[in-house]
Amino acid sequence: MFHPARRDLLRVVATFEFAKGILVLLIGLSALLLVHKDAWVIAESLLALLHINTDRHWAQLFLDFADRLTDSRLWMAAQLAFTYSALRFAEAYGLWKQRTWAEWVAFVSGTLFLPLEIRGLMRGITVLRSAVFLGNLIIVFYMLYLLRTGGRLGSGCSAGNTETRVGSGK
Repeated sequence: MFHPARRDLLRVVATFEFAKGILVLLIGLSALLLVHKDAWVIAESLLALLHINTDRHWAQLFLDFADRLTDSRLWMAAQLAFTYSALRFAEAYGLWKQRTWAEWVAFVSGTLFLPLEIRGLMRGITVLRSAVFLGNLIIVFYMLYLLRTGGRLGSGCSAGNTETRVGSGK
């Protein structure tokens, strides 16, 4: 049976993964809304709405990015976003239900993204990049801990979960 603190921590991780899935799903939907539209005009309008001077360096980078967008790139971005969201939602469900397969998904996917997050930090340390990196690093180590220890206390499986845990000897 899962110790209540471990169950609660798994649910915190599940909520975090669900939130990431929602965020990326919204990004994918936004990409679809830009199909067959002039992204540069929309980007310029967004900068004007936010009172951001278009002469600033990063504003110019944003406008250049919008100018390079094509419908095929937007469709591809939406497909990647929807796939990523589906993975995050499946992982969140499995973690909420305390499934070993979800711990493996969280561990492997978190480990795969760490080099990308480190690369982002090397381009510039920001609060957001640092928080995402530390959060995912904590999740990876916690999943490794659960997978190595079997994540269970006591001698039996819970009534609602008859799945055998990898490495638990059960």
